[in-house]
Amino acid sequence: MTERTRSWIAGGIAVTALALSLLLLTLGSYDSGIRLGVLNGGLIVTDVERYSQADRDGVRAGMRVVQINGTDLIRLPQYSYPEQPQTDVPPEPTPPSDATASPDSTASPDATGSLDATASPDATVPPDPTPPPDSTPPPQPTPFLAGGPSVPTPVDMSDEGLSRLASQPIDRLTLTTDKDLELYSANFYGFLDVNYPGFWGFSQSSAALLPGLALLLFGTWWLGSGRASDSLRPLAIPAASAIATPLFVQPMLYTGAPGWMVVGGVLTVVGMIPLALGLAERVENERDRQLVVIGIAILSVVGIVSGIVAVTYNSFYSYMSDLRWATVGAIALLPGLAAAGPVDLAGFRIAGITSGKLMRSTELAVIGATPLFSLGSNIPPYLWPIGGWLAAIAVAGRFTVRPLARLATRAQLQRDLVVAATEAERARVAADIHDDALQELTLLVRRLETAGDTEGADMGRTIADRLRAICGDLRLPILDDLGVGPALDWLVLRIERLAGGEVRLERTDGKRPPADVELAIFRVAQEALANAVKHGRPPIVVRYQATDSGASLSIDDAGPGIAADAGATAETGGHFGLLNMQQRAEQIGAILDIRRWPAGGTHVALEWRRR
Repeated sequence: MTERTRSWIAGGIAVTALALSLLLLTLGSYDSGIRLGVLNGGLIVTDVERYSQADRDGVRAGMRVVQINGTDLIRLPQYSYPEQPQTDVPPEPTPPSDATASPDSTASPDATGSLDATASPDATVPPDPTPPPDSTPPPQPTPFLAGGPSVPTPVDMSDEGLSRLASQPIDRLTLTTDKDLELYSANFYGFLDVNYPGFWGFSQSSAALLPGLALLLFGTWWLGSGRASDSLRPLAIPAASAIATPLFVQPMLYTGAPGWMVVGGVLTVVGMIPLALGLAERVENERDRQLVVIGIAILSVVGIVSGIVAVTYNSFYSYMSDLRWATVGAIALLPGLAAAGPVDLAGFRIAGITSGKLMRSTELAVIGATPLFSLGSNIPPYLWPIGGWLAAIAVAGRFTVRPLARLATRAQLQRDLVVAATEAERARVAADIHDDALQELTLLVRRLETAGDTEGADMGRTIADRLRAICGDLRLPILDDLGVGPALDWLVLRIERLAGGEVRLERTDGKRPPADVELAIFRVAQEALANAVKHGRPPIVVRYQATDSGASLSIDDAGPGIAADAGATAETGGHFGLLNMQQRAEQIGAILDIRRWPAGGTHVALEWRRR
């Protein structure tokens, strides 16, 4: 999918969501799913829409309305429950005082060996303890009728008045069945109380459209103009659409109609996919990119299914709503974090390549996380938490990211100036050699030939050939005229003479990259081949491929391999060849990968994509 197609699809999803919500607010209304009718001087539920909020609440056809929006349709007896009288608890029995036996009393053992004490008449006998109170609780007081009719009685109201109540938006409703109404007593009620404030929520949901429209227009302009970052320009419309669509669908979610709620949930999920795919394309590793796309598909399916289940089953509504928020928000967050990649803060250098990568990583992570906060802004006035998140981004950009970006831009500009000055100096030296020393050497060769000094003339020609080779290294006309493919062919032939072994080129010439990209690719190849000859050994394989989407270069040798930390310490460790390759790659916005193969050998890969 091209960037243009992705932008058109994202914009179409946002416009469709906005148009449907405007249509609903103009022609539709909130529907709890309950249909009321007049029967026998009262209101009953004539029908309940399948999968509606009322159906999930347990409302069934045939139920009778006891109260609607605070208006009683059936007067109920009012019972009073008197307080239970508190009974006096008897005091604990007092233990008897010590009794003193008379000295005339005697005790003799009986047949069982126990002592049969015969107390004298003067001995004091302790009184019997007070028997414990009855442990049976006292009977509960009987409730008595304190007001109202003695039995449930319908309120005298005309059919017109009942019809007028039935046509009003339902806010609060008390329902019961005829059987439970007959069994109504002080200890049995059998009522179902339901609340449907969705009518007011539906009317207030229109307030979500203005912030959503502002985010769509401002986000498209801000990102598309490059004020945020040049790398985010292709994601302007997909990002703005993913942020605005959750606000555009709020009227659909507040209708209470299952069909519209499902449509709103599906549009929210679909609105995240263009941004997610755009972020997935920025994942450097091909295998990781494929895994991220699979993750996007799985999260999209789970988001849609959880939204349908939340609408269908009320017992799962809260759980499925949270699951839907997490999965739908992760659709863009997952590729955003994957594209950002791991950030090595220990290796962060303002003047090095890592600063630019850190900036791009931060931008991709932030743009992937923003729709998550937009999904959470589902309560009037629909400004929180998305407003707080955007304010935090603005503050961080003003005091942290923007100064860092200025330093990184200044460092990149200085690096570009160094590279440009180097190329200019190469061109000047090549021109001086070609127009001055080489011309004079050619005249000297002719004079030697005229004078008959054949040996001197041959030496002069050899020196002239070397000078022409040096001029070619400094500035290749073949690179400007034929492109980097033929220039690599020439370079490989030269290197093979020095390598003492096989140096092979595998190339696929397609659409030529821009001149600055071709120059950078050639210089990287030149430096990598020089290192392969110096530190590695043949065979050396060079692969170059140019397509409509970009260009790639790789050089592999069979040497011992580069040190693991050579790329990270290129600037401080004196590896100026590696540093030069890094600067060349950074200049054209390409990805440079330098590593050692597990079995030995160095792998240098450069990948550039068209923007």
